[in-house]
Amino acid sequence: MARSLGRIFSGFQRLGCLSPMKAHLSQPSATSVAVRSTLVRSMVLALPSPFSSKPRDFSLPNSSWGSEMKRLYEHYNSQCEVETEGGEKQEGPWRRLPSYNRLLKYATGGVYLSKIIQSKARLFTRNIRDAGAAFEYVLFVNSEEKKCVCIFQAGHLLEGPPGHVHGGAIATMIDTVTGTHATILSGPVMTANLNISYRSPIPLGSTVLLESTLDKKEGRKTFIICKVTSTDGSKVHTETTALFVSINIGHLLLGG
Repeated sequence: MARSLGRIFSGFQRLGCLSPMKAHLSQPSATSVAVRSTLVRSMVLALPSPFSSKPRDFSLPNSSWGSEMKRLYEHYNSQCEVETEGGEKQEGPWRRLPSYNRLLKYATGGVYLSKIIQSKARLFTRNIRDAGAAFEYVLFVNSEEKKCVCIFQAGHLLEGPPGHVHGGAIATMIDTVTGTHATILSGPVMTANLNISYRSPIPLGSTVLLESTLDKKEGRKTFIICKVTSTDGSKVHTETTALFVSINIGHLLLGG
């Protein structure tokens, strides 16, 4: 495995196929390539076109989505592309983020890599096959305003108190949204602190909004504020402050 990965990485370097990375990927040793199961938030590896098959994007609408989930999706998705006065299409203020069952699949060719590196691993929020049973969500990001919004519909498998969503499931979604947002702002990060204040329970099957906003950046630290509310904003379910620290993704991938 080590020799195989070494050939892959060195081959990409010769072909110029490695995408620019904030953190340098060092050459793996022949004795230890420990690809750790961590909260690595992004990968920017590129593979040659023969391995660029498209994985399933879980952020797209499916039959389990309720009317409120669909309405909010259309609201934000319609702002991803706008029409100028001249009738031309251009990028809007919001961008929908794709979502797969492995982080590796975010990259071109990630499907191929995910079959080599811990092939049975699955993203925690995307490991239930039944649509609508657990985490149904889609993220939109506004780079200019440094905001990220998540539309989340909680399935029946996420029950904690009778008829309501488990606090751990809510925390998982908050970590997912704020972590993704921090990655977009600062590159690969890991969660250092997540301070959640629970205000009111979330009924199972309901749709809520998670709004993530940049507070400040200090060196390797990125501070995020996140609020979970009802879709009309009338009820606050949680308020969160989060701290993320930038990491060297090369060391994590190659066991350094």
